[in-house]
Amino acid sequence: MSALSASCRLTTIALCLIVLAACENPLKKQEEEASKNTFACQYNGERLVVRFADGEARMLMPDAQRVTLYQVPVASGVRYTNGVIELRGKVSELQIVREGVATSLKDCEPYAMPASR
Repeated sequence: MSALSASCRLTTIALCLIVLAACENPLKKQEEEASKNTFACQYNGERLVVRFADGEARMLMPDAQRVTLYQVPVASGVRYTNGVIELRGKVSELQIVREGVATSLKDCEPYAMPASR
């Protein structure tokens, strides 16, 4: 291999690395968009995370159980249910209803993504 072809190969590799570095990570952008519709709340003193997307509310319960609720029509506010659990209210004043007992979610705030390393 001549010095010219080695130099050409190194230049090509460097150029590819520069192009790749300039590309924005589409998954990171999707995560940032999703976090705008995600809220962290206190439920019975423990953290619960709710993500609203496309007619669904996806909850990560304090015990790490994932629950999907489906949007149902309501005159005002929001209402999601899966037949067992119901989430209702306004985004800043949500309640979870289980077995007919309503529990208010407290301190609901937009979810902040952990800083990347």
